[in-house]
Amino acid sequence: MEARDLFTAALQLGEQWRVEECDLRREEGVLTLRIGFVRGSKFVAPGQGHQLGLPVHDTVERRWQHLNFFQFRTELVARVPRVKTPEGQVVQVEVPWARAGSGFTLLLEAMAMLLCRQMPVSEAAELLAIEDTRLWRTIEHHVEAAYATQSWKGVRRILIDETSARRGHRYVTNIIDADTRRLLFMAEGRESQTVAAFAQEMRRHGADPAQIELVSMDMSAAYFKGVREHLPQAEVVFDLFHLMMLAGAALDKVRRALAREGADLKGGLWALRGNQWTRSATQLQMRENLCKLYPRLARAMMLREMLQDVLAGQDAESLDWWCRRAMRSRLEPFKDLARTIRRHRQGILAFLATRVTNGLVEAINGLLQLAKRSARGFRSFKNFRLIALLKAARLHIALPRVLPT
Repeated sequence: MEARDLFTAALQLGEQWRVEECDLRREEGVLTLRIGFVRGSKFVAPGQGHQLGLPVHDTVERRWQHLNFFQFRTELVARVPRVKTPEGQVVQVEVPWARAGSGFTLLLEAMAMLLCRQMPVSEAAELLAIEDTRLWRTIEHHVEAAYATQSWKGVRRILIDETSARRGHRYVTNIIDADTRRLLFMAEGRESQTVAAFAQEMRRHGADPAQIELVSMDMSAAYFKGVREHLPQAEVVFDLFHLMMLAGAALDKVRRALAREGADLKGGLWALRGNQWTRSATQLQMRENLCKLYPRLARAMMLREMLQDVLAGQDAESLDWWCRRAMRSRLEPFKDLARTIRRHRQGILAFLATRVTNGLVEAINGLLQLAKRSARGFRSFKNFRLIALLKAARLHIALPRVLPT
């Protein structure tokens, strides 16, 4: 088999195209494959409604970077036909190895997308010997195209969470399907209008905001307002982990107040935080000693642990009992927490009944942390969102396989 026939078969060019010339420049490490079309071939004009095979009007030369053959950087060069449509327009035909407007072959783009799921974009660009700005454009095209085709008709329960795009920068809101655990939506900010934008995005994915039955979130007034206005049928569930975070913050306020009064709490911060099964034996002993020395600290620890027990059950009366106990505790941080719980009682009772919690998003948050590292050096929310969707939205990207099955 001649080299031209070998490369024609390897590139899977189809019946109308063939490799006509192979030019290997060893000193430059470049292999150029020149592709031509079979004489007399007719081509279909791109666009809807064009079915008729049309003769070649003229040709234009185009180049594409391809996956390396062995250690050689490979480029494809072709005289691409243009045809005249019945309407009199002269248009360039589509080639089977690359999408319109791209300087990469489909196989190179497929490998690029595969690598970008697993490593930082800058590293993928270096590995493929392409500029990262060109790679970002490729990512944007395929992610947005795949995202636009997703159907959200089956989405019924969602989780609203937030994360920072970069340290010290604005927060972004993530909305996740509670049942499939896929990232649905990401937007800058954490205002009620963020929920409005999600409701609008639902319509673009063939869904109705009224189909959302449950929303799990923290006690953000902005999120609550947005859900009430734009997801009218949704039951609001307040997140267990956020409640326990508030309880931990109340305990820490008691600890700091004691420290300001002169209490010797050196080393007590990590001993007091977390659950018993997450602390070392030394930390547990320190916790016990501190609680014996400082009764206020003991009451605070008891209230936090009692709240955790209440939230592990399904009893509304126990929640009300805890609030009464906290109000009589003479600990202002826990009295404030009791008032907060009473204000949001309905959403907390909804959690006790459904057990839906944003703890389900921990896996997604891990992927978002990877997305931040993968998009390192990015200077826009846009790129962070693209990588987050690529890693966490379970997109079906229509590209050829580059690895054997």
